Formats: sequence, structure tokens, C-alpha cells
Amino acid sequence: MRGLASLRAFCADRRGNIAILFGLLLVPLVGAMGVALDYSFANQGRTQMQAALDLTGLALSKMMPLTQADLETQGRKIFLTNLGSTPLTIKEANVAEQLTITPDTGKLTLSVNTEYPIRMAGVLSKLMPPDIPVSSTTEVVWGQGKVEVALALDNTGSMAGSKLTQLIAASHNLIEILKNAAKDPGDAKVAVIPFGYQTRVDANANRTSTWIRWDLWEEVNGSCSTNGSTKTICQTAHCSSSRYSTQSDCTSNGRTWYNAGTWTPKDHSNWGGCIQDRDKDPSLDYDVNDTGVSGTTTKFPAAEGCGSLATVMPLSYNWGDTTSIDPATLHGKINSMNAVGNTNVTIGLHWAFQMISPTGTLPFSQGAAYGTEKLTKYIIILTDGDNTQDRFYANNNGGVIDLRTTAACNAIKAKDIKIYSIRVISGNAALLRDCATDPSMYFEVTDASQLQSVFNTIGATIANLHLAR
Repeated sequence: MRGLASLRAFCADRRGNIAILFGLLLVPLVGAMGVALDYSFANQGRTQMQAALDLTGLALSKMMPLTQADLETQGRKIFLTNLGSTPLTIKEANVAEQLTITPDTGKLTLSVNTEYPIRMAGVLSKLMPPDIPVSSTTEVVWGQGKVEVALALDNTGSMAGSKLTQLIAASHNLIEILKNAAKDPGDAKVAVIPFGYQTRVDANANRTSTWIRWDLWEEVNGSCSTNGSTKTICQTAHCSSSRYSTQSDCTSNGRTWYNAGTWTPKDHSNWGGCIQDRDKDPSLDYDVNDTGVSGTTTKFPAAEGCGSLATVMPLSYNWGDTTSIDPATLHGKINSMNAVGNTNVTIGLHWAFQMISPTGTLPFSQGAAYGTEKLTKYIIILTDGDNTQDRFYANNNGGVIDLRTTAACNAIKAKDIKIYSIRVISGNAALLRDCATDPSMYFEVTDASQLQSVFNTIGATIANLHLAR
């Protein structure tokens, strides 16, 4: 009887159930904790992935436009670099399937669909899926920055031969890059300024323009009723020999004395379109600034001596094609260039400045207002030699012409216009390097064949200025 009582007491005892219950509950408790940890890690991974995706979108927007293949290649590389180490299943081997980049007009959509493999909740493997889906999406709207580019290109005699041939090819490349990068007409505009020691405009189209100053041209282009090769000589009584200043000395020495005559200027139809430097005002420096025309001293002096120099072309997006001979197109203008005359870098810079300035009164001043949103203005100045001649100096002794070039560079940069400078084999390296907006925007070309590479680099850099917003 005692044995049966003891058996009944053991069976009635409930104290052992606590351990059994704890053992039964341990699995779901650990599983729940594992699930919480796994979801926490997955969420951390998603946050990390979202940040990498946002950075990728921003970086790609600044490279646009890109082909789909380039978008995917560059996007994967940038994304993985920014993602770094991650618990997610996205890796270099499978990123092509998990990262999607979809371009649209002015917009990029990037999305990633990947997984976080269950780790901590493995004890519930029968109840849980093997992975936690993780996805991220970002959209980046990119607005194409507009550009105005003035090409101030040395067309002097020393550029003859391979230099000019390579310059023409390189300029075609740059124009094509800008043309292809323009999303809408007018997003990229280009002006072309071939220069020697003067510039040249279309004479027929401009001989009646009010911005031209004629007194200097008329001084040496005309005929005298008595004797004299210039207006000043003609209108002054003088001896046929400059040795004698009085009539008696002149005639007593067998020379001819001429009384003051009447000077008749040639008709302006005889003008060939050459333009020389504006006046150097002590305070306003008309020859280097974009000051408008308001009086005789601010006008652009007609001149002779530029020969067959190609005429300038104002801002345009009439691209044409590389075989064009129509000078009304950008490619046609480039094809019209030829090498003639001496070097005056200042006048090339000055006319490039005028071309993209909104303040000048030249018919070529078609630039948008300074500070226009999403617009960047550029001047590319290229030369293969030292300054040798301008309106004021027959040579550059003491660097007198270089001082005008520096003044022009400083005036341009003061208006936040970016300057690329290119030295082709020879020329004042320090002058051109200091002219560039940044040392990285100065290029040394030791062989003319390098010009195409340099212009491609500059063109691609300008074309890739697309701002994400």
C-alpha cells in the first residue's frame, strides 16, 4: 500500500513541468530573437544600400548623357565602391542582375532588388523563408547645363602646315562633342574667332555698322590732291625729302615743295574687313574689356593688313558637318581657316570675350546675361607663339603686348568666364598658364598631333557639366 501511495504522489507532483515548458519555449524564444536580429541587420543593410544607390545616381547624373551600356558599367562600379562590405547577397558577381538603371528624359531611376540571408533565425528554418527581400529605389533628375564656348584660335603664319591641319581636325571633334551633348537646340552655342595680329569680319555685312571706327583706316587709305601717302602728310605742307622742313631749304637743295593738299578717303567698299585693337584707355582699357560702344574711342577701328584671315563667327548652334564649306555653319567656319600674319593673343581673347558677353554693343554680343542659371561660359585660347605685334607696338620688347594679354585674361576671369589655354609647341608658357582659370585647364602640346586629344578632353569635360537637382 505504501508503494502505491508513493507512485500516486510522484505522478501528482507538477514541479518538473517548469523545465519541460522552458525547453519547449526556448526554441521559439531564440527564433524570435533571431528574427528580430536578422530584420535589424537586413534594415541596416538596406540603409547602407540606399545611401550607395543615392550616391551612384548623383555621380551618374553628372556624367550624363551616357549610353545604356556605359550607364550600367559605370553604375555598377560606383555602386559597389560606395556599398563596401555588406551582409546582403549583392556582390560583384550578381550586381548586373540586381541593379537596374533606367534613363528617361532628364531623369535616372535606379533600383536594387536583393536579399538578406536568414542567419540568426535559422532555428525556425522550417517556418521561415531562407531570405529576407531587400530593395531600394532612387530617382535623380538631371538638368543639362547650358554652355557658351568661344574658340579663340591662332591662325598666324607659324600655324601653317600640320599645326593648322591638326587644329582644324581637333576643332571639328570638339564641336561634334558639344553638338551631341546638347539635349535641346541652344543648350550649347559656339563662337569661332580666328586671329592673327588683327581679327576680321565680313566686310560687306559690316561696313555700314555704327560700331566701326573709320578714322584710322581713312588715314592711310585715300588719295591726295598734291602729295602724300597718308592724310596727315597730305594736309601738311612738306618737302619731298624729310631732311628739309622749310620751303627754301627744300627747293635750294633740288627737292620739291608741296603745299597742303586735300585728302580724299577711299570708299569703304575697299575695306577688307580687318579690325585692330580698340583704344587703350588709362582707366577703362577698351582693348581688353567687354565695354559697349558709346563714342569714337570705344569703337572698333577698321584696318588693313589681315590678308586672307578667316572671318569671325558669333555664337551659333548651326553645326553643319565636318565636310561643310559653308562659313555660316560652325564646321564650315573651321574649314575656312588659313594661316596668315603675326600674333596678337590679346585681340583673340578680347573678341572671344565680346562674343559671349551680354554687355557689349557689337552685333556679335549674343551672350546670355552673366549669372544665368545653369549656364557656364568658356573661352578656349590657343596659340603657337609669342605676341609679336598689335596696334600699339611693332614688337613685344619688354613684354609690352604680354601686359595687354594679362589684362584681358584678368578681365575675363573677373566675369566668371572659364578659360582653357593651350600652348602649341612654342610661346610664353607662363603667360598662358596664368591665363587659364586653373592650372589643370592649361595644356602644353609638344606635337601638333596631340591637339585632337586635348580638344577631346576639353570637349568631354564641358559636355559632362550636367547638374543634379
